[in-house]
Amino acid sequence: MTASMVVVMPVYEDLEASSRLFQELAKSQGLGTYIVAVDDGSVRQPLDARSISAAGLEGVVVKLRRNVGHQRAIAIGLCYVAEHFGEDVRVIVMDSDGEDTPESISELIKGLDSSDIDIVVATRRSRVETLKFRAFYVVYKLLFSLLSGRRISFGNFMAAKMPAVRRLAAMQELWTHVAACVLSSKLRVGSCALDRGPRYAGRSKMNFVGLALHGFRALMVFAEDVLVRVGVACTLVAGLSVVGALIATILKAVGFATPGWFSLASGILLLVFLQTAALTLIVLLLSGMIRGGGVLVAGSYRDFVEAIINASER
Repeated sequence: MTASMVVVMPVYEDLEASSRLFQELAKSQGLGTYIVAVDDGSVRQPLDARSISAAGLEGVVVKLRRNVGHQRAIAIGLCYVAEHFGEDVRVIVMDSDGEDTPESISELIKGLDSSDIDIVVATRRSRVETLKFRAFYVVYKLLFSLLSGRRISFGNFMAAKMPAVRRLAAMQELWTHVAACVLSSKLRVGSCALDRGPRYAGRSKMNFVGLALHGFRALMVFAEDVLVRVGVACTLVAGLSVVGALIATILKAVGFATPGWFSLASGILLLVFLQTAALTLIVLLLSGMIRGGGVLVAGSYRDFVEAIINASER
């Protein structure tokens, strides 16, 4: 396929917003933009390839057999692009609801002109979200930094060179969390501060449980680092409990302990030691299981695809 820029977007029950996005992409980026829209098992509002051709654009609708979730839908789209496009293509990943504005793509693309940059990610100058979401996002970034030792300040809106897309498509972590996969890929990442726009239509389908699960999935990508940090913390607590038990024994021996105090203190410290020791062992076992994890088979994304509908054929 010949195209200078390919836009990958997941779409789930969002026909009105995605149709308007196609129109806006044609206006802001030109008719040379190629769309790879991944219909994530929509039932009520399945995506029609005619909405792409109606905007004057070329592209395909990758229709999935079932709903696999936002991150896996993006992974399938990137795997499709890596398989079907040449090295000179610039690839954009964005949401289909309009919050990732088409006008911002030009700023992202500019960052790829540097030979020292493989991917340019969008960080947010302003957000159109509730106070609850903002508070959760701050907590999420703090926990992510504490447990993984890395900072994450971007989402799915990004521009990438094709070699970077091929590298990501070969990584198992892409199917878990796209942004965390970019962090773990060792690619050279640049950032671009952009404003987030309002939705074109409808309401967000992401709820608090979904947001929390999304945050946990980011940590899963760095599971080994998280497990090591938790294991070290558990070992430290277990060591402190042993020290506490020794101090309690000394106090009892010299007669400073009140009746019943030594039994209570030693019992609590023993429970702390046993629990942290057991947790440390579990952490070590999980770390070994993750290190020996599964291997991504080339072309495995096709198992989720029901049909690929070309917009020019409709």
